[in-house]
Amino acid sequence: MKADLDLVKEVKHGDKSAFSELVRRHQKALYRLALRFAKDHGTAEDIVQESFVKAYQKINSFEERSSFKSWLFRIAINTSKNKLRGPSQSEVDIEDVTLSVDAKIESDFEFKETQNFVLTEVEKLPERQRTALTLRVFEEMSFQEIATIMNCPYDTAKANYRHAVLKIKKILADRQVFDAGGAMSSEKISNSTINSEPNGD
Repeated sequence: MKADLDLVKEVKHGDKSAFSELVRRHQKALYRLALRFAKDHGTAEDIVQESFVKAYQKINSFEERSSFKSWLFRIAINTSKNKLRGPSQSEVDIEDVTLSVDAKIESDFEFKETQNFVLTEVEKLPERQRTALTLRVFEEMSFQEIATIMNCPYDTAKANYRHAVLKIKKILADRQVFDAGGAMSSEKISNSTINSEPNGD
């Protein structure tokens, strides 16, 4: 299978089928990202379509210093910001959020309630902290990739993520989801995406 950057070179030489392959590879991940920001499926689909159109139009300006995915995600985030300026929309769909729970301890209702609570609090984070947390936790990106997408230094990307995690943990602790030591309470949720990090930097 050809690498993304090889396909990019082919697109730059006029091969539209190569771009179709890039769309096929990244459309699901881009949709997940857009949904985190858009909060509804229709707007997320619009963001994905606009992002791919912009990527195709600007492909010759892509200098290949980063991965194509990082460049594409940066376009999608900027598109999301522009599209969502205005009145607040409905809460994000929580179907794709992966928080596991011990069925012997918590009921499905309590679990869903906690899922919804966590995502609601994530939505309240400052924009750059929310972006860093979303890319790190939900897309499992490295801090270097996040820095590229956010157009900031590595340490800034990492700091935004750390601040976001600390804020969410404090809110959950106040809600008694975490115990006094900061670990997940054995009487509450057994594991949380927010409390775990992807491997690598």
